[in-house]
Amino acid sequence: MLKEFKEFALKGNVIDLAVGVVIGGAFGKIVTSLVNDIIMPTVGLLLGKIDFTNLYINLGDKVYPTLAAAKEDGAATINYGLFINTVIDFLIIAFAIFIAVKQVNRFRKKNEPEKAPATTKECPYCISAIPLKATRCPQCTSPLIEGEAVGAKA
Repeated sequence: MLKEFKEFALKGNVIDLAVGVVIGGAFGKIVTSLVNDIIMPTVGLLLGKIDFTNLYINLGDKVYPTLAAAKEDGAATINYGLFINTVIDFLIIAFAIFIAVKQVNRFRKKNEPEKAPATTKECPYCISAIPLKATRCPQCTSPLIEGEAVGAKA
């Protein structure tokens, strides 16, 4: 069982997946920092010095000056400012992944060998492979006109 696990774990796809997860986690942290520390403060400043991390709806009767104070007191809150930050986070990551996949597909198309043009076609009666320029099937002797069978000899 240990041998089978070792073979599975050391396959290229599993290692590639592990590297992708680690890099994705690090990328997620970078994007979160970008959103929380650069984008949202700039947007908040442009919208009249709004701190999105402090935007919340208190579901209790008490009034709190900040979200941190409400959380410290254990109040139930709807944190829509943090939700906005998370949505922007997601959109940036989704866009970055879209661009990365688009580039990988573009490189993959360049590296794929071009398919050679077909040199044979299929006889519609006997389903055998025949040359494209053939006017009669060599197997069933059906006459072919412009790639179509006219009639088959039975």
